[in-house]
Amino acid sequence: MQVEFWADVICPWCYIGKARFEKALAGFEHRAEITVVHRAFELDPTRTGVESVQDMLAAKFGPRAAEMEESVAQLARDEGLEYRLDREVGNTFDVHRLLHLAGEKGIGHEVLDAVLRANFAQARSLFTPESLTEIATEAGLDAADVKTVLEDPAAYADEVRADEQRARDIGVSGVPFVVVGERLAVSGAQPVELFGRALTQAWEA
Repeated sequence: MQVEFWADVICPWCYIGKARFEKALAGFEHRAEITVVHRAFELDPTRTGVESVQDMLAAKFGPRAAEMEESVAQLARDEGLEYRLDREVGNTFDVHRLLHLAGEKGIGHEVLDAVLRANFAQARSLFTPESLTEIATEAGLDAADVKTVLEDPAAYADEVRADEQRARDIGVSGVPFVVVGERLAVSGAQPVELFGRALTQAWEA
């Protein structure tokens, strides 16, 4: 059975939701027969610059921003995740293109985990070729392959856009968004138990 998981790599709820889903999957009787496919989704595809998370949230939410971010940080830590507050946000299209390269090389999950860890746990930038190459190669990609993709804006661009088009086609407006067995959809960073029930229901169906 296939599970499709739409997420953006700078989305804290995706970071938390992925951890919760993986806990549910680990406890699922038929987990060895589940294939998880990660799909690209950009929270802000029009973004051109890079700024701190604090500045972005302050502009969006005003005085409540710091309290809101600390609340999310605690939810992440409750899942056993490290969570830094001094992160950056920027356009993630290149990251998603590299994740498609990683998937083609058979290490998509490993590179995605490395990118999420670099961003949320280590506050490393995902938005310079140098930093992104370092993160990707540490996770197992070949530096020459990474350089080739980053220097060619068309490389894997169609694959990323196809993920995003499929999301639009099925009405995805936010992430994380999980489709289980082409039968059930789960929106948001739901509790482990809900993800577990979705896996069971889709399998039984």
